[in-house]
Amino acid sequence: MSHSIPAVSIAYGRHGSSTRANALGMRPMQERAYAKRGEQYLLIKSPPASGKSRALMFIALDKLANQGLRQALIVVPERSIGASFADEALTRHGFWADWTVGPQWNLCNAPGTDGGKVNAVGNFLAGNDKVLVCTHATFRFAVEKFGVAAFDDRLIAVDEFHHASANPENRLGLHLAEFFARDRVHLVAMTGSYFRGDAEAVLSPEDEAKFETVTYTYYEQLNGYEHLKQLDIGYFFYSGSYSDDILKVLDPTEKTIIHIPSVNSRESTKDKIREVEHIIEELGDWQGTDPATGFQLVKTPDGHLLRIADLVDDDASKRDRVSAALKDPAQKHNRDFVDIIIALGMAKEGFDWIWCEHALTVGYRSSLTEIVQIIGRATRDAPGKTRARFTNLIAEPDAAEQAVAEAVNDTLKAIAASLLMEQVLAPRFEFKPKKAESGPTPGFDYGEGGYDPARCNVGFNEEQGKFQIEIKGLSEPKSPEATRICHQDLNEVIAAFVQDKTTVERGLFDSELVPEELTQVRMGKIIKDRYPELDEGDQEAVRQHAIAALALTQKAKEVALGAGDDEKGPNTAFVEGVRKFAMDVRDLDIDLIDSINPFGEAYSILAKTMSEESLRQVQAIITARRVNLTMEEARDLAKRALKFKQERGRLPSITSPDAWEKRMAEGVAFLARMKAEAARG
Repeated sequence: MSHSIPAVSIAYGRHGSSTRANALGMRPMQERAYAKRGEQYLLIKSPPASGKSRALMFIALDKLANQGLRQALIVVPERSIGASFADEALTRHGFWADWTVGPQWNLCNAPGTDGGKVNAVGNFLAGNDKVLVCTHATFRFAVEKFGVAAFDDRLIAVDEFHHASANPENRLGLHLAEFFARDRVHLVAMTGSYFRGDAEAVLSPEDEAKFETVTYTYYEQLNGYEHLKQLDIGYFFYSGSYSDDILKVLDPTEKTIIHIPSVNSRESTKDKIREVEHIIEELGDWQGTDPATGFQLVKTPDGHLLRIADLVDDDASKRDRVSAALKDPAQKHNRDFVDIIIALGMAKEGFDWIWCEHALTVGYRSSLTEIVQIIGRATRDAPGKTRARFTNLIAEPDAAEQAVAEAVNDTLKAIAASLLMEQVLAPRFEFKPKKAESGPTPGFDYGEGGYDPARCNVGFNEEQGKFQIEIKGLSEPKSPEATRICHQDLNEVIAAFVQDKTTVERGLFDSELVPEELTQVRMGKIIKDRYPELDEGDQEAVRQHAIAALALTQKAKEVALGAGDDEKGPNTAFVEGVRKFAMDVRDLDIDLIDSINPFGEAYSILAKTMSEESLRQVQAIITARRVNLTMEEARDLAKRALKFKQERGRLPSITSPDAWEKRMAEGVAFLARMKAEAARG
């Protein structure tokens, strides 16, 4: 039975609101997006399964009927996702029009190459039909062939928008910049992931500012479900071959999607077919293949018959039959249709199997976006499904292995992914400076005894899934852009921080670490690089807000882990965790928050999941790599030392018992040494 220890465990309230529809047949996220339908540039950020494709149908129909646009082009990353935009009888649920796509205009279903499909796009643009669906690739080629002007006065809707990037090498990103410059199309961009896996910016800040954003959080989505009330995310380390250890984390009674490792990865045995056979053998006795679906039938030792869909098979006709069976709409609500799906590159984005309770992924996935998408496979709401989990099976670093450094990197990345997912799944944070005139905000619950003017208060609004937290000495953003970042983009900032290798290594394994070196110096540098257009005051405000969000999530986890379903009802554990931490400290001030190592909790979970010997070995490798100070870090420390002098009337002392004061003094001394050496030539 399962050994995995969840690194993250969040419980939700199940008040059913995110699945209820209004008089027009819209769920809350769709209603929120539709309210902004008049915007020329609209960015919809909302999790998998929140109904983005249907939201787009409502918006596109309004733009075609009431906003004077001639046609709508829906652009999806891969052909399989084209099915999400098939005909939909929206009038049945109260809307004023149905969504229809002429069969010849859903190019995701059309045979042939992108070349032939590009000509079809040309025919569509020249005709009177209203809606076309094609892949990102077909769209890119069409823009190259016909030019941006050919798309004037049309709606372009880009699904899974994180495939675009502001990098000039990215063709989709380049074309979007041309559309912005011409300013003659309407653009709706949709993404279930808040960041690209490669940490590239999806849009340049000035282009992002053109978009009106609709954000619907994971927390709102999951808290509004009827059935699912808990989501666990964990990693499990194994030694030897993963297929020997897989039953330690795979529970055959749970509906599971297994993603086996890519053939080029360290975890792969290089024989994917044998890996699948081995998993099937571990589960029980093979009983043959179901002739109708192509599923493998396996009898478990307790006599249960498992139906396993193998999407790894190289025989295309077999694989296509299994794939078609999984998409059979008649079976969508049949929980017993399939038990386990084994995939390699498939069954990620846009793959819809509501019954999935466990997404089990072998080998580290290099992209955080991919992990978010895989977790999204398990977070659908379905009757009888109260818990879902994601487990990442990772090879333990092995002393004899050449690739030990690579193994260490994979471990660090898996931890970064779980920290980030925790942030994405938690309620939203809104921070306010504590002032003499501060008071309660209507709609927020301040816990037992209500709002206390003498303390820093923690308010929680259940309906909005939002914390409001008062912090002494907090800097407030001044410009509209910094305010937008603090309200909407803290997860992107945290993503950049937890993906910074030096930061994670030191946060986890440097026994001499002074937390401020990460929270102030490293995070400060990340903000500066990411938002060079902000002035220093705004950069500092964004830094403080991002660090506060990360630190409070970690502190809440310390209290909440293991609280599970406490008597106060689901979902209170995290809220209580934040509250308890705020109550236990004398003052919730920004200096205290900066002094928390954001990776402390992650280390304690790692220590429980990895063998002691491996942990020691990882520590040794990272300690050996440690660089003392770079010129840039020393400059940053000297700057902070100057601020220290303004506040205290003296420079930091190198003999101070306070580790952070000492570190600032070391920065000043390092700079002085460098200057002296340069002067001596």
